[in-house]
Amino acid sequence: MDTLGLAVRDPAPVGQDLWRTLCADATRVAAEEKTLRVFLNESVLSHDCFGSALAALLVRKLADRVMPPDRLAVTVQAAFDSEAGIVEAAAADLAAILARDPAADSCLTPFLYFKGYHALQWHRVAHWLWRQDRHNLAHFLQSRVSETFAVDIHPAVPVGRGVFIDHGTGVVIGETAVIGNDVSILQNVTLGGTGKEHGDRHPKVRDGVLLAAGAKVLGNITIGAHAKVGAGSVVLKDVPGCATVAGIPARVVGWCRDELAPALSMDQSLQQGDYSI
Repeated sequence: MDTLGLAVRDPAPVGQDLWRTLCADATRVAAEEKTLRVFLNESVLSHDCFGSALAALLVRKLADRVMPPDRLAVTVQAAFDSEAGIVEAAAADLAAILARDPAADSCLTPFLYFKGYHALQWHRVAHWLWRQDRHNLAHFLQSRVSETFAVDIHPAVPVGRGVFIDHGTGVVIGETAVIGNDVSILQNVTLGGTGKEHGDRHPKVRDGVLLAAGAKVLGNITIGAHAKVGAGSVVLKDVPGCATVAGIPARVVGWCRDELAPALSMDQSLQQGDYSI
């Protein structure tokens, strides 16, 4: 149990290898940079598992005068205890960053400092609250996350595992959107509606999709598995699986050339062609 009273336990074997790597990284950095020793001890080394460290880190990131750490800790603990999949998904998300982002020079760096990662893990807690019909508290967390991390995801949105929100700034995801597994989302991406209609009105992003910086995907449309949306594109129609689309409005400019999903390869180049959606 840490100073916040958290007693989270990882459901074995969730995050065990990743946790050992995280502790090793924290120990190394603490030896190299004395100024960070207290911070690293509180953030990582004083904990006995990944879930406990993650919960404490999230609480410290979002706590303020109105919502102090002890109150947030109760909510996070309840979510983690009730649904082991939240911690499992958080471990998968961190592993995804290590695999896809060359700026992640260690396991420790994204865990401590990448706000896209922090925003996504808070969203998983807010989504748990939403499914418990605790909509007001879920909206409160959505608002605080948006203020703190500049990432605005409606708490109703289901998000798969192994999701990478790179940088995070300016990402907006609407209420009826769906995000699959192994998706990569860069800064300033919008998954939005096309007007003030009610009901199912936001995009469905399937597994392995790459949404490059500034992409705007609007309406109740589907981005097929392993598709790629080019930077700055505006997508208004369904995108076939394995297609590369770009432009305003977006059109198909190429197709998958290998078995590795665009979200995993992070190749943002556009394959030229003369196809259109």
